[in-house]
Amino acid sequence: MKVLIAEDDRFTREGLVEVLQSEGYDVIAAADGAEAIREFHRHQPCFVCLDIMMPGRSGYEVCRVIRSESPRVPIIFISAKAEEIDRLVGFEMGADDFIVKPFSVREVVARVRAVARRCLVAQPEAPADTEFQFGDLRVSPAELRARRGEQVIELSPRDIRILQLLHAHQGAALDRNTIFSAVWGENYFPSSRTLDQHISQLRKRIETDPREPRLIRTVHGVGYRYDRPGLP
Repeated sequence: MKVLIAEDDRFTREGLVEVLQSEGYDVIAAADGAEAIREFHRHQPCFVCLDIMMPGRSGYEVCRVIRSESPRVPIIFISAKAEEIDRLVGFEMGADDFIVKPFSVREVVARVRAVARRCLVAQPEAPADTEFQFGDLRVSPAELRARRGEQVIELSPRDIRILQLLHAHQGAALDRNTIFSAVWGENYFPSSRTLDQHISQLRKRIETDPREPRLIRTVHGVGYRYDRPGLP
């Protein structure tokens, strides 16, 4: 899922790019309003994160251009302008959400996931969006969620891709390179520790006992495996 981030502060922009890439989004970055419009036309992202105070053309102007061409593309304003009037102007222009600086990583991730979920639900269902059973979990890609009975578990796009990959090759031990290529992309070169850390965090959310994982099993010297239900 493509996300456009328009933010003139380099440190904030790079931080947002890093956070959203770690979640599994395909991130396009722009340093000012004019570049944001060009990148929007070039990449047609699924949704947009806009700073308000940018050189050249403000986030409000960028929002107006995007809305005139793509009324349904979700837009999140990210700004230090915290007055109520600023929020009202943003929402009146068609923003879907408004995040005030300084913000926490958790807040950004949660709000972006909520917007991404609405994007996925609004799209016609594709095979990759089909629900599937993963052990005792029911995984709903279009919702970025899994359920165990009444429990709802929030997932990132990358979490979903890992579960889909393991499910599609259930019973097979997938090596790290295969997982990296399918989930992170062929042009991304994370370390083995990156994968292990991500799996560890995913296990904390989906395993009933992360210390004794039953869904995502480690295959020492190779990678990971999902066993068909009922196998020891």
